[in-house]
Amino acid sequence: MSERLEAVLRGIEAAAAAVSGGVDSMTLATLAHRRLGPERVTMIHAVSPAVPPEATTRVREHGAREGWRLVLLDAGEFADADYRRNPVNRCYFCKTNLYGAMARATSRQLLSGTNLDDLGEYRPGLEAAREHGVRHPFVEAEIDKAGVRALARSLGLGGVAELPSSPCLSSRVETQIAIEPEILSAIHAVERLVVRRLAPKTARCRVRRVGVVIELDPETLAAADAGARDALRGEIAGLLPPALAGREIGFAGYRNGSAFVGPRA
Repeated sequence: MSERLEAVLRGIEAAAAAVSGGVDSMTLATLAHRRLGPERVTMIHAVSPAVPPEATTRVREHGAREGWRLVLLDAGEFADADYRRNPVNRCYFCKTNLYGAMARATSRQLLSGTNLDDLGEYRPGLEAAREHGVRHPFVEAEIDKAGVRALARSLGLGGVAELPSSPCLSSRVETQIAIEPEILSAIHAVERLVVRRLAPKTARCRVRRVGVVIELDPETLAAADAGARDALRGEIAGLLPPALAGREIGFAGYRNGSAFVGPRA
């Protein structure tokens, strides 16, 4: 597995890897840096209201330990009206801005941490990647998510290898509800609160037209009785910005991509 991946990387003269702070991009960046060296690979991390602050901290700290050549930039998606209006293919506009900003910052081959499993999901950002000539080494080496985690463990990445999947904060906002920084900040604060109170395997704070819904893994949802839910509702209400004040706060089982509403190409 790693041999195939290393062969893909060795064939790239100079690369720039997008690093979000998740297990996929962190693993790819770490292996590329260790095998190719800092002269041949640059890491690029986009700082944004849609990126949890702890992800940026993780990238900074790990990059400093590894000796990465790390560039932080603003991809500019919040200046893009198409992104802010939050259509069902919002990710296309997000990645168009990201890869465009990366291409302006470097002439190197752009890389992403997309893995084989991602090809089976609705990922409009992959079209933006194609348009910008982005390569996906994990896909080329036929490595899926489980393979990425195994590789992360073999590289000694510890906690990074066990990071739960966590798409950008904008993925929590239902299609056609405008993306606003203050709403994303509240989503992040609510999810951190829920993690502290319930220690769930999975937690998502979804902003919907009908209200705010906390999605939890089945075990945690079943264990949260009416009293625990009522107490959480009060705390969550105190974290919501004026735009969401007074909305009903509910609980439901986690569903991947449930904020995307509408036909998907």
